[in-house]
Amino acid sequence: MTATRSPDDLRAALLDAALVHVPFDGWSPATFSAACTDTGTDPAAARAACPRGAVDLALDFHARGDAAMLARMRSADLSALRFRDRIAAAIRFRLEAVAEDKEIVRRGTTLFALPHLAADGAKAIWGTADAIWTELGDRSDDFNWYSKRATLSGVYGATVLYWLGDQSEDHAETWAFLDRRIEDVMRIETAKKKVNENPVLSRLMAGPNALLSRVKAPSRTVRTDMPGVWSTPLT
Repeated sequence: MTATRSPDDLRAALLDAALVHVPFDGWSPATFSAACTDTGTDPAAARAACPRGAVDLALDFHARGDAAMLARMRSADLSALRFRDRIAAAIRFRLEAVAEDKEIVRRGTTLFALPHLAADGAKAIWGTADAIWTELGDRSDDFNWYSKRATLSGVYGATVLYWLGDQSEDHAETWAFLDRRIEDVMRIETAKKKVNENPVLSRLMAGPNALLSRVKAPSRTVRTDMPGVWSTPLT
């Protein structure tokens, strides 16, 4: 049954089956085993597609939410909004994409709070922030590329935690919390602007700014002339 499926299709089927069990068993070996049973997948084939079992499925679930967010951003007309409001809308779209699966998100938050999986959780949140900035047209290629994503990762992570405990109607308190966090970020940006415009402070910051200007964003172009690059073999 699974031999004709691509690894991506198999992972998608396993994820769909796992979602029924996650609220009760978390992203656990028990959930992964149940997903194998429900889909009639040989455990060895499932492990080949998901070497880390339910952890891989949890990351796939997060990626699925990012994809839903991007689809909504592309279908919505955000042009009339201020830039800060576009960011708020993107985060809201992201949370609304999983609004019916809050317990599943809660279980994922617990999973990636484990020390040995914290890096995976941070990478997933960073990926969400990167997706938002890229979709909104960010063209920075220096240290700002990192600072923008780090700041938005903090805002998004804090908002998720608040959202998980929010019992207000239509999550109104969460959206108010999000607006406050973005306002905090805007205050920082305003302070940075004032420093750069101040003749004395701008001179003091000339050295650090020159150093940071040498930091470049990672290239999105795959280098094919370097070792370790996979390419589809010619037939």
